[in-house]
Amino acid sequence: MSQGAAEPAALDELRRRAQEEPGQRWPQPLTDGFLLRFLRARDFELEPAWRLLKNYQKWRIECPEISADLRPSSILGLLRAGYHGVLRSRDPSGSKVLIYRIGQWDPKLFTAYDVFRVSLITSELIVKEIETQQNGVKVIFDLQGWRFAHAFQISPAVAKKIAAVLTDSFPLKVRGIHLINEPLFFHPVYALIKPFLTEKIKQRVHMHGNNYMQSLTEHFPTSILPQEYGGEEVSMEVLAEDWTNFIMASAEYLQSISLASQ
Repeated sequence: MSQGAAEPAALDELRRRAQEEPGQRWPQPLTDGFLLRFLRARDFELEPAWRLLKNYQKWRIECPEISADLRPSSILGLLRAGYHGVLRSRDPSGSKVLIYRIGQWDPKLFTAYDVFRVSLITSELIVKEIETQQNGVKVIFDLQGWRFAHAFQISPAVAKKIAAVLTDSFPLKVRGIHLINEPLFFHPVYALIKPFLTEKIKQRVHMHGNNYMQSLTEHFPTSILPQEYGGEEVSMEVLAEDWTNFIMASAEYLQSISLASQ
């Protein structure tokens, strides 16, 4: 049976299992669109998709400090500080490219859970795109400005939750994680997260250091990168503002999938 022929059968079976799962309260209606995210994230292999769906629900229930309230107002300060932007164009493999700038996160004002919520909000929005479901995401973390105050926020419990989302608790394929400007004292934090990561994810982590311009363009064409990172696109400030506006415009949807509203 071809994959095309198997897709409806896999979809029907995934829905049947979800409906019959005792005591489950799924965060969204079990529509074709919702369930297909999990099947596409696991290339229509039923058992991995079913495990991913259950892990997604379990993770959200066990992390209410992140997932209970997905209203943009809860992280507006971080967004307005220019902490996060999404590139306007996909990379050549079709992946969506996200950028996070740690230096814009003031740890006196926002916790690691607030920062995590930014990622979850963006993930919940881009996972609605079929092309992103198929081709996944790549993430650039600019660690310029990383301080001990940031490191102290990453406890073993937080590290485990970060790893869970990167591995088998969210229906997005993580195609690459690129760290730039990472200081020496970031490495103990990565050492905390690393044991929880799968070998596949570990192989997709790239550390570029301070002299990253050339190595970064080996993974991303300059045509899609913002000016600050040696690219030809608009500045990070413009990208961050664009994405903040998109998140704010999605407030009603995000409220509908917040656990607190169910």
